Formats: sequence, C-alpha cells, structure tokens
Amino acid sequence: MIWTNAVLQGLLTGGLYALLASGLSLVFGVMRIVNLGHGDFSILAAYLVLTVAGHSNLWLGTLAVLPMMALLGYTLQRSLLNKSLSLGVLSPLLITFAFSIIIQNALLKVFSSDTRSIQTEKLGSASIKISDSIYIGLLPLLTFCIGVLLTLLLHFYLTRTQGGRAMRATSDDPSAAELIGINNRHIYGLATAMGLFAAGIAGLLFGMRTQFSPSLGPIALIFAFEAVIIGGLGSLWGTLLGGIVLGVAQGIGAQINPAYGVLAGHLVFILILVIRPQGLLPKQKGR
Repeated sequence: MIWTNAVLQGLLTGGLYALLASGLSLVFGVMRIVNLGHGDFSILAAYLVLTVAGHSNLWLGTLAVLPMMALLGYTLQRSLLNKSLSLGVLSPLLITFAFSIIIQNALLKVFSSDTRSIQTEKLGSASIKISDSIYIGLLPLLTFCIGVLLTLLLHFYLTRTQGGRAMRATSDDPSAAELIGINNRHIYGLATAMGLFAAGIAGLLFGMRTQFSPSLGPIALIFAFEAVIIGGLGSLWGTLLGGIVLGVAQGIGAQINPAYGVLAGHLVFILILVIRPQGLLPKQKGR
C-alpha cells in the first residue's frame, strides 16, 4: 500500500507538471523556440491572482488574470519575439531569458522574497478516501483532471479547427503556409497567447498547492522542460505522459528517501534522454 500510494501521489503531481509543460510544448511545436521565461510567467500569474483575489475573490481573480496572460503572450510575440525569429536560434532564447530576469526582479521588488500561497479554504484540505491507508487530495485530483482536459482541448483545437490546422501548417512549413495566405505572425501570436494562458492555469494551481516566491520560476521551468523532453518535443500527449513519468519517478524516489524525490526525477529524465532521445511520444510531422 505504501508503494501504491507513492505511485498514486506521483501520478497526481505529474498532472501538475504536464499542465505546466503544455504551454511550453505548444510554443516549441509551433515556432521551434524554448521560452526560458515560461516558469516565471507561471509564477507571475500566481502573484497576479493573489493580488486581484485580495480585492475580490479567488474565482473572479482567476477570470481576470487568465485573459491578461493570453493578451500579454500575444503582445510580446507580436512586438518582440516575431522580430527575433529571423535572427537565428539564439536571439529568441536571449529575449525569453530577459523576460525571466525582468519578471523575477519585478516580483522581488513588489512582493519581496517572502513566500506566498493562494488560499483555497476547504478545497486545499479536502480528500477522497480510497482505502484505510490511501487518500487522494481533492485539489491534486482536480489539477490532474484539468491537465488532461487542457490537453484534450488543445488537441481538438489543433486537429479539428481551421485555426489549429493553420497553426500546424505554419509549424510544418512557414514559407508554404504564407503562400496560401496564412499570417504567420498572427499564428505565432496565438500560439504564445495559448501558451501563457496554460502557464497561467498552471501557476494558479501551483500557488494553491504549495508556497511560491519570485525565484521559483526557473525551478518550474526545469520540471516543465523535463516533462516536454521525456514526452517528445512538440507532442501534447507526449508532454502529458512525460509529466506523469516525472511525477511518478519523484514519488517513488521520495518514498525511498525524502531527499531522493527530485533527484529520482532528474535521473529518469537523463535515462530516457540517453535511451530514447526523441522522447516517448515524439511529434510526427504533418499530424
């Protein structure tokens, strides 16, 4: 039962990692760039929800902040990142790294280095009894379900809508997409908007589950990046699987020794990178 509980809790943690990584995976799949500020945008969303909720309530704060994150993503892509895409691979990386530094320092200046958390009242402590020795937290279960639902919605958008097909065409061959009338700059803006919207959801749930501080963004980025690599670059379902694998590895490692949790996740990441560098479910071109 002890090991079953460790795997189960790791599975639920993996849902949070998958949710955090889904926006990163989408942006990479469309534009082939890694947003080094992705984790910091998630933490920014958590602080924004905390601030807005302090003047109203949590759910109104969430409804206000998530569209703000999407608008921020679209604006940054159209104003800065689109211009850098033609300058080589290094330029977008440097710009997103600058985003990371700016966000961390701005949050540190405004909120200090003290840890914060988003209060959820009864939701944070509620649980479901599976057996006498196994309980599932309602908030981790909700997080996992949202992660799966978001993956389903993104998959539906990319495969069943005109905008999604335009996004996949742009990802496969930007030049050919432009020849048939697709506005690549707009498509890239939409992809980043969706990526930061997903990052906002992840930041909100992360802030509900644990404490956070301005310096936590790079750590969140590492977990998200590992989930993306494990699953396969640009693959949404692979990202979900990668997050679950990472979470379960950490859960089992923590059961062996509490100090081994994060280390076990890193070791599994390296092992998969060596054995299957393309990831468990790599993205197939044109699909």
